Amino acid sequence: MLKSFFSLREAPTAVRSAISSAVLASSLAVMSFAQEDAIRFVPDVYPIGYVEQGSTKHIVLKGANVTKSEIVLENSFGQGIGMSNFKFPTKIAPNAPVTIEFDMDFSGMDGQINPVVVMVGTDGKPYTAKLDGFVVAPIFFGEKMFDAGYYKANEKREWTFYVWETDKKERPDLSLSDEAAKEFSMKAKNVMVKVDEKGKVTEGGKIPAQKITLSTKGMTRTGWELKQKSLRKIVGFKSKKYPKATPEVLIVGYWKD
Repeated sequence: MLKSFFSLREAPTAVRSAISSAVLASSLAVMSFAQEDAIRFVPDVYPIGYVEQGSTKHIVLKGANVTKSEIVLENSFGQGIGMSNFKFPTKIAPNAPVTIEFDMDFSGMDGQINPVVVMVGTDGKPYTAKLDGFVVAPIFFGEKMFDAGYYKANEKREWTFYVWETDKKERPDLSLSDEAAKEFSMKAKNVMVKVDEKGKVTEGGKIPAQKITLSTKGMTRTGWELKQKSLRKIVGFKSKKYPKATPEVLIVGYWKD
C-alpha cells in the first residue's frame, strides 16, 4: 500500500503528485536548517491519532519561545498535505508561550502520516513542529500503482485489480471521479477474494470485493507534462457509501516522443 503518497486534493489531478514532491523536497531542505530549539512544542511530536480519510480536523499546537530573544514570525505553512487557515502570533516574547492553529484536511491520504509545520521568521530563520497520525481509509486496494512503461500519448492501456472494504465486511461501490472519467473508463465485477500472508489476492475466498478493470483510450500530455519525461497520473474514484473518502491509484511511466 502506498501510504500518505497522495495529497493536494485542491490541485488538478495531473499535477498534484509533482507539486507534492516539490513541496516535500523544499520542506525537508528547510527542516535541515530549522532552529528547532528556539520554539519548543509540548509534546515534541503532536499526536493526531487515528482519523478517517476525507475528514477534517482543527489542530492547536502549544509551545514556547525558550530563548532570551524575541521571535518575529512572518509566515506559517504546512508541508503541502492538506494544512490551511493558519493562525499564529507575529511576535513571541522571550520565554513566552506560543500557539499555532490550523485546519487539516485528510483527503487523499492513507496510512501513516508525519506532517511538518514550518514557521518562518522575518529574519529568514525557520522553526518546525512535527506531527504524527494514521489515516484510516474505508476502501483497500490490492494494488495502488501501475506501470504504463514507455507510453505514447493516446495509446490504449488496461489494468485489472481488486478492491475491498478495510473491515472486509461489505463490498465497496467504486466508480470513477468526474475528473478521472475524462481520460479513463472502468468495469466492476462483484467477486469474493482471499488474501494470503504475502498479500497475494485470489478469487474464491470470503472477502466481498470488486474486480476493477481500468482502461484508457489515451492519456493526454498537456501543460507541465510537455516539459517532463516522467508520466504520473492519479486516477481518482468515488463511493456513495463513503462520500468523504478519496480512493486513488497512481499510474507511472515515461512519455514516448
